Amino acid sequence: MIRRSNLSLALSMVLVFASGAVVGAVGFRYYNLRESSAGQRPPRSPDDYRNSYLKEMKTRLHLNGDQTRQLEAVLDETRNQFRELREKHRPEFRALQDAQTEKINSMLNADQQAEYARMRAERDARRKAEESKRK
Repeated sequence: MIRRSNLSLALSMVLVFASGAVVGAVGFRYYNLRESSAGQRPPRSPDDYRNSYLKEMKTRLHLNGDQTRQLEAVLDETRNQFRELREKHRPEFRALQDAQTEKINSMLNADQQAEYARMRAERDARRKAEESKRK
């Protein structure tokens, strides 16, 4: 009898270990699947950010109608100031980018320069497509 109890105990332990491994593997796969799909959210537009910010401010600070209108005016003014600042410094940014492109081109051979030009064109096309989606 003792021998049979030891055998059934050992078999039970193996069964418990195996079932734990299966549950752990399934749980790990499910967790990884959720994590990877969560990182693939489409980018939010500036209007989405603004709307969620306004909603949070209204909810948490209990803003009244007048305060909400004042907040919207502040946000509009700030957005316009950022746009003006970007436009003012755009030529400087463009000059830095052009200098970088020239330095990179100078270190590449002719085949690499052609591929680099294609890379830049593809990146510009992706950026323009993303901008048009946001608008």
